[in-house]
Formats: sequence, structure tokens, C-alpha cells
Amino acid sequence: MATRRFGIIMHGITGRMGYNQHLVRSICAIRDQGGVTLPNDDRVMPDPILIGRNAEKVQAIAAKHGIKRTATDLDAALANKDDTIFFDAGSTQMRVGLLRKAIAAGKHIYCEKPVSETLAEAISVAQAAKDKGVKSGVVQDKLYLPGLRKIKMLNDSGFFGRILSVRGEFGYWVFEGDWGQPAQRPSWNYRKKEGGGIILDMLPHWRYVLDNLFGAVEAVSCLGITHIPSRADEAGKTYAADADDAAYATFQLAGGAIAHINSSWCVRVKRDDLVTFQVDGTHGSAVAGLHRCFTQHRVNTPRPVWNPDEPQTMTFEEQWDEVPDNQVYENGFKLQWEEFIRHVVAGTPWKFDLFEGAKGVQLAELALKSWAERRWVDVPALQAAKAAA
Repeated sequence: MATRRFGIIMHGITGRMGYNQHLVRSICAIRDQGGVTLPNDDRVMPDPILIGRNAEKVQAIAAKHGIKRTATDLDAALANKDDTIFFDAGSTQMRVGLLRKAIAAGKHIYCEKPVSETLAEAISVAQAAKDKGVKSGVVQDKLYLPGLRKIKMLNDSGFFGRILSVRGEFGYWVFEGDWGQPAQRPSWNYRKKEGGGIILDMLPHWRYVLDNLFGAVEAVSCLGITHIPSRADEAGKTYAADADDAAYATFQLAGGAIAHINSSWCVRVKRDDLVTFQVDGTHGSAVAGLHRCFTQHRVNTPRPVWNPDEPQTMTFEEQWDEVPDNQVYENGFKLQWEEFIRHVVAGTPWKFDLFEGAKGVQLAELALKSWAERRWVDVPALQAAKAAA
């Protein structure tokens, strides 16, 4: 068994997601475990170089985690033939330009979603990667969550019968930043001109979840809104928040199921988790959060009685059975990193390329169109959208 070095250029690791999930819980965790195991039992050991404009901040992160290489000059890093993958977790508005540079330099591409702000840009950069012959991947982490992996297991086993509907609730209260509690999200999330908005942020997630677990999205009806029109930024300065901070979307899926997902940064949580999905089928139902999943089969379904004149005697939450943890569920970001590295090095199967990432941008774009025109909008197959782009 041989172990070889594998160079990765990492941009955007000073942000919350880039640092916590991609650097610490993925690349550092992979290094700690001795690298990524290939099908022939050889291993590859990630050797990251951290790129950022703030040299002092990047160097401090590197020193904390035993990483030897940092830089502020991306062009010089891309010119290094010893590094194989370029990864980006920076802002959406910068992403297309960065990916184009990396593709031109012959680097394989792995990036956060959304790929871009528009479908035309997403298709263009995906085509550029294909033309250059480089491999690409887009983070689709929700598919690796233990809760949704349990939902998939149930579906694959036939537990649901015919799926009728999917209901999703996502969100939490993001503080306005003006009364003693700092905001948990960056201010650009709430500015249209900086690529903000929950529709562009979250509907790409719901696209790959729905497509891969329940049926391809065929149409969307979406209402977006800016519930909180004024917030305070990182310096405490008040600004106009003009991007959507909540979205209420309904989707028609191939096979006939209907999905409805609420996404909001203006909701206080009284549910099991920050995101929950309820799947109802002819034979059974399930409710899952990030980790736990509960089921109710048709033979165990109670017969509630509607009686507004008396207090409810049934304790509905006790009528569900938990799906056990029959396997170890590792961090989903780490699992997807390992799969992509194997794909690049050993050519193992891989689905989540830049064209798949473009589907998420397509859905966000069509949801914004639905909101603006107050109507249902069809979601054409991506090939058709590609031809029109």
C-alpha cells in the first residue's frame, strides 16, 4: 500500500462554511485519518495550500491546523503544476471568475453552491470545464445527512409505497444586529447587488434533494419576501436589506408527488431540528431532521378524532418509531470530498459535476421568475436550457 501526496488549492476557507466544514471537518480530518483510500488500497494524502487576501488570518489558520502552505497570490498558486484541485467556498459573485481561471490553468474543480448567480453563467463554466477536459464537482452536502440517508433507505426499501408529498421546513431567526445580538450571517446575504437572497442560497439545495430522493422537479411556484427590511452590518451600521429573507415554494415532481418547502431566516424554531422533512406515502410516512428519522407505517397509523370541544388526548409525537443508527454516519462534507478525490485520482463514478450544480441555479432563477410573475413556471430539462443559453 502506497501513499502519495495530492495538492489542493483552497480558496474561501476564512468563511464559516469554508473553515468549519471544508477545512477542519473534511481536509484536516482526512489528513488525520491517513488520507483517502483508493479502490486498489493505495492512499492519497491531501496537501492543501490556503489562499486568501488577508495573509495574517490565513497564516494563523494554517498554523493552528499544521498546514505548511499559504498564499495571497491565486494566479501563482494556479501556475503550480503540483496542485491538482482548485476548491472555492468564497462569495457567489466571485465564483465564476475564479472557476474560469482555475479551469484555464487545467485544475479540476470543486466548489460550493450556488455555482453562479445565473443559469447562463453556470452552463458556460460547466461547458468550459468539459471542453478543457477537467473534472468538476459541486457540494451537495444535504444528500449525505444521516436523516436524509435514512429517508433514502426507507424509499429504496419500498417503505413509503407511492410517495404523495414532501414537506420541508428550513430556517431559524437571524438576528437583525441592531439590539445587542450580532447577526449570525454576513450582511451580503441580505443585499441584492452582492448576490444575497435566500432563494439563490437555498433552492439549489432543494433541487438536488428533490431530484435525487423523490423525483425530478418539473415545475415551481414560489413566493419570496423581505420580512426584515433593515439590518445592521458587521460594523454595526444600519443598511437596507433588500434581498429576500424567506421563500415559500411548491414543486411538482416527476411521478406525481408534490413538495412544499419553506425557507426562512425569520422564523423561530419549534421543531426537532433546523431543517425537517416529512414524506407521506400510501404505505407509510417519515419525518427526518439532520440526524434522526421517525416513521409511521400504515398498520401503525392511529385514528384521530376531530373534536374542537375537548382537549386532544392523543400524544401524536409518541406514535412514531425511530429509525436506528445501524451504521456510522460520518460528516457529509468529508464523505463527498473523499468521493470526489477518488473520482479525480482513480476515475470512480461521480455524478455531482458542474452541470448538476447548474440545475440548482436554474431552479433558483425560475423561482425568482415565478415570484416576479406570480405564477407557476415549468422547469425544463437542463439540456433544453443549455441549448437556449
